[in-house]
Amino acid sequence: MQCIGALVGAAALFGIAAGNPSYSLAVNGLGQNGYDSASPGGFSLIAGFISEVVLTPIFLLVIHGSTSERVSKGFAGIAIGLSLILIHLVGIPVTGVSVNPARSLGPAVIVGGAALSQLWLFWAAPVIGGILAAIIWKYIE
Repeated sequence: MQCIGALVGAAALFGIAAGNPSYSLAVNGLGQNGYDSASPGGFSLIAGFISEVVLTPIFLLVIHGSTSERVSKGFAGIAIGLSLILIHLVGIPVTGVSVNPARSLGPAVIVGGAALSQLWLFWAAPVIGGILAAIIWKYIE
């Protein structure tokens, strides 16, 4: 369902953006992720892969920790939101930041080209990061 939502959301975003006469899908894109020449900061494949593998478990560990049965209720949203802000501040220059494969799918399908050909990284790295988070959580819980 996240993937369907990502596709619908990206299509809606494109519909809105296309309402601006100066908007160009080829020039402006839709916030798609990328590495090398498709990276906002020109970061390499390796840098992009490492950032996504490292940032994903940080995010997931904050989610697990803040929603754990052992913590006070009602504050999870603050911790999760602030960690996501920090992850985006660090990751946007590197890859546009994904940490969620579904988030990357929608824009890549609409934009096509390099975004679609590089989509594999934004599925592989967060899955690896998610597995790392599960292993770490098992030992710190």
